[in-house]
Amino acid sequence: MILTVVEKELDGSAAETSLEGLTFARKLSAEGGGVPVDAVVFGEVGDDLRKDLAAYGVRTVYQVGGEAVAAYSGAGWASAILTVRQAAKSVVVMAPGSDRGMELMAHVAARAGVAMAANVLSFDGLSPFQVTRQVVGGAALEEMVLDQRPAVFTVAGHAVEAAPAESPGAADVVEHTPEVAAEDLVARVQSVEKLEAEEGSGLKSARVVVGAGRGAGGPDGFGDLEELTSLLGAALGVSRVVTAAGWRPHHEQVGQTGTRISPDLYIPCGISGAIQHWAGCSSAKTILAINTDAESPMVTRATYAVIGDLHEVVPAINEEIKRRRG
Repeated sequence: MILTVVEKELDGSAAETSLEGLTFARKLSAEGGGVPVDAVVFGEVGDDLRKDLAAYGVRTVYQVGGEAVAAYSGAGWASAILTVRQAAKSVVVMAPGSDRGMELMAHVAARAGVAMAANVLSFDGLSPFQVTRQVVGGAALEEMVLDQRPAVFTVAGHAVEAAPAESPGAADVVEHTPEVAAEDLVARVQSVEKLEAEEGSGLKSARVVVGAGRGAGGPDGFGDLEELTSLLGAALGVSRVVTAAGWRPHHEQVGQTGTRISPDLYIPCGISGAIQHWAGCSSAKTILAINTDAESPMVTRATYAVIGDLHEVVPAINEEIKRRRG
């Protein structure tokens, strides 16, 4: 049995990374002869969510509720997941490679006394169960054997493309109210605030992203980049250097400690391409780098590159776009 943690968005729908996780779980299920895929969800499972989980082949949805787990707690939720795992008799426990998924699986693995594999991209057979995962911020790959049970891991963002199952599952909802020790609830979320629409960067779902790095030069150096973003109907993303300097807000940061993106087109401008940033943008289908350094990591890894100052190149691109649009 495979147990997959499904994270919810604030509107109650399944997070895209969780749908990717379910798609990965089905591939693993097929390799194992069609073992069932179950899901664990904290909080209410609405009709729309249940239908989505059914479409992705889920057999049973364990709806975990109760006052103890009403607010997120890494240790508390991990304790609950392990009780669900016992009920479901799962030999695999997995989660999306989100911040929350990483924390939860680390707690689960520690409590179960087994190893954890983070940021898994693929697997190669089940006996032994060998996985390939990202390490060093995505700059290298590592093969790892998970020979203990349960096998605990997270799936790297965009390791697979989310896709419904050919045959839907029943997605029968089973309510589960766990007992959680008080010491497991010492650290827990107190409140959640949603960004206003105009503050949100839309990076995760954007099909085009314009990136800006140290080459912007300062907090006043984003005018042309913002115009390009508007002309392309894109989202603006920045490097860690930019947010650390206070030039732009953190929710625009792309990278290992920011948002991981997978647009059709990424245009990094004045970004050298450190490992941490590359970890967040390497899933882009096409990369067009604009940089003065022809030997920078971003330029050498890009699909296409323009060698030049972004403050000269970007305005020229903007004018050409406007000219062609009349």
